[in-house]
Amino acid sequence: MGVKKKKQTQVTSLTICHPDLETLRPLADVEGKNLASLLLRCVQLTDGVSQIHYVKQIVPLLEKANKNGMCDPTVRSCLDILAGIYLSLNLKNPLKKVLASSLNGLPEFFLSEAIQSFTSRLQEELNTTDLYSYRKVIDNLSSCMENFDLGRTSVNNLLENVLHFLQKSLIEISEENRKLAGNHIVQMQLMNDLLVGIRVSVMLVQKIPGFQRSRLKSSPTWQSMCELLSIFTKFLTDDDLLQTIQSTSGLAVILFIKAMFHPPEKIPDLISSLLLGSADCASVPAWLLDCCGNLCCADVSQSALLFLCQGALTMLDWQDGRMGPSREALLLDTVHVLFTLSSQIKESTLEMFLSRILVCWTNSAIHVLESSSPSLKDSLNGNSSIVRRLLEYVYTHWEHPLDALRHQTKIIFRNILQMHQLTIEEPKKSDLATDHFILELTESLLRLEWHSKGKYTCLGCLVEYIGIEHILALAKTVPSQILEVMGDQSLVPYASDLLETMFKNHKSRLKSQAVDNTWIDKWHETWVSPLLFILCEGNLDQKSYVIDYYLPKLLNCNPDSLSYMVKILQTSADAKTGSYDSRGSLGALMACLRTARAHGHLQSATDAWRDLVSSERIKQGLIHQHCQVRIDTLGLLCESNRSTEIVSTEEMQWIQFFITYNLNSQSPGVRQQICSLLKKLFCRIQESSQVLYKLEQSKSKHEPENELTRQHPSVSLEQYKNFMSSICSSLFEALFPGSSYPTRFSALTILGSVADVFPVPEGHVQTVYQLSHDIDVGRFQTLMACLTGTFEEVKILAFDLLMKLPKTVVQFQDSEKLQGLFQAALELSTSTKPYDCVTASYLLNFLIWKNALPSSLSPHLKTQRVACGDGDKSAAVVENNTLMIIKCLLENLEEEISQAENSLLQAAASFPMYGRVHCITGALRKLSLNSLQLVSEWRPVVEKLIVMSYRLSAVVSPVIQSSSPEGLIPMDTDAESASRLQTILNEIQPRDTNDYFNQAKILKECDSFDLEDLNASMPSIDASTEIKGKEGKTCDVTAQMVLVCCWRSMKEVALLLGSLCQLLPMQPVPGPSDGLLTVEQVKEIGAYFKQHLLQSRHRGAFELAYTGFVKLTEILNRHCWHLNLRKVKWIY
Repeated sequence: MGVKKKKQTQVTSLTICHPDLETLRPLADVEGKNLASLLLRCVQLTDGVSQIHYVKQIVPLLEKANKNGMCDPTVRSCLDILAGIYLSLNLKNPLKKVLASSLNGLPEFFLSEAIQSFTSRLQEELNTTDLYSYRKVIDNLSSCMENFDLGRTSVNNLLENVLHFLQKSLIEISEENRKLAGNHIVQMQLMNDLLVGIRVSVMLVQKIPGFQRSRLKSSPTWQSMCELLSIFTKFLTDDDLLQTIQSTSGLAVILFIKAMFHPPEKIPDLISSLLLGSADCASVPAWLLDCCGNLCCADVSQSALLFLCQGALTMLDWQDGRMGPSREALLLDTVHVLFTLSSQIKESTLEMFLSRILVCWTNSAIHVLESSSPSLKDSLNGNSSIVRRLLEYVYTHWEHPLDALRHQTKIIFRNILQMHQLTIEEPKKSDLATDHFILELTESLLRLEWHSKGKYTCLGCLVEYIGIEHILALAKTVPSQILEVMGDQSLVPYASDLLETMFKNHKSRLKSQAVDNTWIDKWHETWVSPLLFILCEGNLDQKSYVIDYYLPKLLNCNPDSLSYMVKILQTSADAKTGSYDSRGSLGALMACLRTARAHGHLQSATDAWRDLVSSERIKQGLIHQHCQVRIDTLGLLCESNRSTEIVSTEEMQWIQFFITYNLNSQSPGVRQQICSLLKKLFCRIQESSQVLYKLEQSKSKHEPENELTRQHPSVSLEQYKNFMSSICSSLFEALFPGSSYPTRFSALTILGSVADVFPVPEGHVQTVYQLSHDIDVGRFQTLMACLTGTFEEVKILAFDLLMKLPKTVVQFQDSEKLQGLFQAALELSTSTKPYDCVTASYLLNFLIWKNALPSSLSPHLKTQRVACGDGDKSAAVVENNTLMIIKCLLENLEEEISQAENSLLQAAASFPMYGRVHCITGALRKLSLNSLQLVSEWRPVVEKLIVMSYRLSAVVSPVIQSSSPEGLIPMDTDAESASRLQTILNEIQPRDTNDYFNQAKILKECDSFDLEDLNASMPSIDASTEIKGKEGKTCDVTAQMVLVCCWRSMKEVALLLGSLCQLLPMQPVPGPSDGLLTVEQVKEIGAYFKQHLLQSRHRGAFELAYTGFVKLTEILNRHCWHLNLRKVKWIY
């Protein structure tokens, strides 16, 4: 496994304004040792990370200056500039926090000057009048109050100004937000600014001590606080704002009331009257009535009431007794309001807020109960109406669609248990399980269906509080019941988490009570035996989920249980070996062992094979009738929690044994798993071999006791090499002529993994094996033969494997063999079998990329290779080769189109043209067309490709655009078919000059085909004429053959034109450019697609033309606007 590279932190560098820079320069000393010189060097850097190093030197430098006992003007100016730098930095810039942390250590001698500088600079910030600059000022206020002593003192000095600024900014931002109704992007930004402004106001009251002195109602501070309270009340009741703004405003309202209202003992009564809507306006202070009149005397909305409850629970002091006895009444009034809102609120976001607020209420209730409040115990015990209502809320919401809300119900249930525990008298607390409420609650939960997800969460909380023994006493079969429902994927995470909570609790309690190890037998009987039953007798889904979710947790809790599992399963394995549709005990055994090893519970594989399971059992699993048993056994051998664990000799022998019998699996999923597991094994071999190489190098210095291997490293390395060579030999033997598709797919995929895991070494890197060393002429021919099959996937795998091999492996080095391979590719490109042209494309691409083209193609390249560096040499060679191949194919295609224009019959039977086009498209797709060097040679080739595509389309389009049904042949003799056929033939006939469509023809084949003879004999062809073919068998040439030739040709033309538009760089304007496609050519291609899509009647041809058209539109989206308008015209 590779190590994930740590993402580097991006730090924006700090800068200073021009006047400060001009002030700083004259202050720097010649030696560059004073603070001004340090700051000057710092601001001249462009790297923020480097600037952090200089910022950290500020305080040590000032500590040295402090010894002189004076604060010279240079330091004073530098402190002022530092204040400006701090306020100019972005809130999230790490430099801001580093600077604040450094200045917190400022010597006391400089504090007064620093405070004066920061206060002055902050005052300038507060004087800003630009609405869209308010957010920066608010952020600076927030950072000044966050762990920054100088900033907090400066804010305290300017408290009146800060409050006035917050009041002004909130009013102006909210008004701007109202004016821009409908502009959602700007509104969202403004609302975020409002939210931050409210949060800073709350922080101001909580962290600035100046509010303790603002008792005089005539003071400017008091007036500003009243104005802010009015603003928060307005925000709280404004449903057009974000609910987070309303929520935070609710917090601010309660906090400001708490800070302004006296005496504090009467605050709970005031808040209760606001929540219950029973406030007496005559008894409410005038200032509060002016600020919060809407909350005192009018009907309050559900959301405002909800957020007021949140503010009361969050901002009031529930842990101490400063609110007096009224706090308990407020607590009960609050929960009753919340219960009422719970039955009224239907909006999901408000439901989410309500669940969180109920959690806050239960936390506050616990705090009050912990402070010895006897009067609350009767109201909050398990038998009280409040707890019953809370349980009802949990039951109705524990399967809510919102995951976060379901999580809140779990916390509420846990808090209910804690609340009840606090209400119980001290003697009864030691045995909660016998408590009537707990007992009733447990029984009611156990009676519920196991398909209720909330049941698992609540039972888990009960286990944590009362222990598992009491639950097992009520229902001994609980583990089996939970395991039974683990066939349902939606319940699996809940069930496995509950089981883990249960067996961990059971283990800890049994160990604490036992005096010896006999407790483990009871634990195994309770938790392991039901597991083994499911693994042997359960259905497929149950087994899979239990193995994936439950078994690893059980083994992590008690790794020694593995021996117990193996012992039980070994005993029953002989009687229940399993079958094709059943894993049996052997399957369960292999699953347990595999899981144990993957999680690191089998420390030594060799010891495991000797002590736990025999070689016969492993082999039995490797060839078991059930595919999953084979996969689990293979996984046992291949997987390990340590990527450098040495592969033992036994494991290598068993892997070889497995490959012999399992390459031909018919299941794609099984093949994929086999290939994946073997790749893991190869990676283990590669990584452990590096450890062995290091051990081999260090053996001369010292030879400590080697825990990794019990034999000499060189012996293990040689075994690795022989094993990999043997594996590859078996895989190549499986690629014999006539081998099945699954066998070829598996063998080629595994060989590809070998080539990936053991690459050609570079530099001094050592590798234990190289696939290229085992490739001889015969094996190379075997891979080439895989390209000729009928399955596209096999061709792809074989081609990819050939491309991974170094050029030295290519066995064709003489021109005669190269010419033969190239000629074979050209022949296959005109085959009447569609899969042959795919083979031809792969052969040509192989020759291109391995630079193995015959010398006879060199005349096709007019210019010499362009000059290039070593890094570009390979790309230049590929470009040269691709250009030569395409020119060659174009020449052949041009001749064949000319013949098809005279006789479509002869083209369909002897040289269908779609193969040539397919090879051209395949060559272009492999090449990087955005960095071509032979641009001057590519332009005429691209132009010719487009023209040839139009010509080919013109030849075959009459067939595609006719109304002929697929499969209709000219041999139909009934009157209705003959009549319909005549109509079709009349549509197609004008494009053919040889009377083919009057009746069927018979082709006789000979060794060669003479184009001139065909042209000479073409006018005389009639019903009795035989057209000469190029193969040795006679075949009926039917309309279906012509139709296949035509629609495949149209398909390849569409894909070629689409690929040209998609891959080639465009020339936006006439003149010199690296672009290969002009705007006019793109327009012509678009017009062609439009016409073809409108006229095509063959569904396959239509769909493929549509694919090409989509490729064209993709390039239009990336280029000039008038081409996008062209796309709209095509559509409409």
